[in-house]
Amino acid sequence: MDLSAKKCVPCKGDIPPLKGEELSNLEEELGNDWRVIDEHHLQKEYKFKNFREGLGFVNRVGEIAEEQNHHPAIELSYTKVIIRLWTHKINGLTESDFIFAAKCEAV
Repeated sequence: MDLSAKKCVPCKGDIPPLKGEELSNLEEELGNDWRVIDEHHLQKEYKFKNFREGLGFVNRVGEIAEEQNHHPAIELSYTKVIIRLWTHKINGLTESDFIFAAKCEAV
């Protein structure tokens, strides 16, 4: 099933973060220049023509975050947006982080 078609599942904190091959496989499936950083978080930088376009993207991602109850770290500057994702309760990555990243790509 396509990652963007799945729904983020709230983490209760009782599972270990993904590591190794599981992370590599999900990173490959996600594609689109998303990177796994230190087996801890996902990150991608988006480029825009101007601040207004970047802000519009941030607002759409914010709506997805509220809908999925999964909230990324978002950095907005003049022509770029950086999104960082990880599951705070386990201080690492779960499949939901990859699902959310795929939903950002759909924006």
